[in-house]
Amino acid sequence: MIPVRHFHRIAWVAVILTFGVIFLGGFTRLNNAGLSCPDWPTCYGKVTWPTSEADIAHANANFERAVEVGKAVWEQVHRHMAATLGTLVLVLALLAVRRKPQGVATVGIGAALVVAAIFAYIKVDHVLALGLAAAGQAVWLFGIVRWADGVTRLSVGLLMLVTFQALLGMWTVVWLVKPVIVMSHLMGGLATFSLLTVLAWWTTPNAMRVHVDAPRLRTLMWIGLVLLAIQIALGGWVASNYAALACGLDFPKCKGAWWPSTDFAEGFVLWRGIGVDYEGGVLDASARAAIQIAHRIGAAVVTAYFLFLGFRLAFAPGFRTSGITLLVLLCAQVALGIANVVMGLPLYVATAHLLVAVLMLFTVVTLLARLRSPEA
Repeated sequence: MIPVRHFHRIAWVAVILTFGVIFLGGFTRLNNAGLSCPDWPTCYGKVTWPTSEADIAHANANFERAVEVGKAVWEQVHRHMAATLGTLVLVLALLAVRRKPQGVATVGIGAALVVAAIFAYIKVDHVLALGLAAAGQAVWLFGIVRWADGVTRLSVGLLMLVTFQALLGMWTVVWLVKPVIVMSHLMGGLATFSLLTVLAWWTTPNAMRVHVDAPRLRTLMWIGLVLLAIQIALGGWVASNYAALACGLDFPKCKGAWWPSTDFAEGFVLWRGIGVDYEGGVLDASARAAIQIAHRIGAAVVTAYFLFLGFRLAFAPGFRTSGITLLVLLCAQVALGIANVVMGLPLYVATAHLLVAVLMLFTVVTLLARLRSPEA
């Protein structure tokens, strides 16, 4: 059921905006600007960022981290884009529940609690802030349990996910780019992008594609989605632990060997406590090499499977374009991954590597969202 006539158009705007948030977040992270605003959600106490000499001097005197305006701009613009996305998702949720019993009130009360949590956090009452945010999530969850249709549940579920993403963004700053939080923030952003894509297709008129082989194709796409998600998570782990150049500029070997000295046990410790500044990484060479090797092994598995999947789709009636698209994106992604290593991780290549992964994800999720068997 489509809540309102233009619901799908708003959803597609949200998909595009999410893509932009992911791009800017990746660019900010790869540009080592993740801690360029040491507070949250303000930047050196300002809604924007320090610009005048007086503002910069005041910020330098009151914060441990010196102001780098060029980096602070990217970080705070990224936050404002994310806040805009959150507002858009709130609008989608309100539209989806407007005809449900106490629907608007439920979404509105939850939103008010979350906004109150932000102000409580700014006033440095962190326990109260977390309690208010949890209460807002609980109100929305109560609504999801009550409402039966998929569009309504997905819309409100997205509101919960975006709110949790904001918490992860906050923890990224206050826990000093802790790797597990940075990786979780990336995966949460991609989950938001994927679910918004599903919502947009579900509510777009005449978007469903009926195919007699839909169940088998959907199974193949689900396997591809799981493999791709694992590989993207490994890529996030590589980036958050500063392990992209752990093998030097060597490819396909690593430090001149097919299997260099590695420490997987140390490389994949998810939780190391709070209070450590992880900017620049804290792992030794063997642990970082282990992370890089794991990512390369994952890349080989994903490449082999998506070659199979791409050709399978290309020769399936009605899916030629989708198959060719996947194959082209796969070739581009492999080339960008190799270029990252041999070129010494240039910013534009690393950012493109992330964006092509997002486009592959979009292609897979689109097929999953649109495919239906005739009996359905």
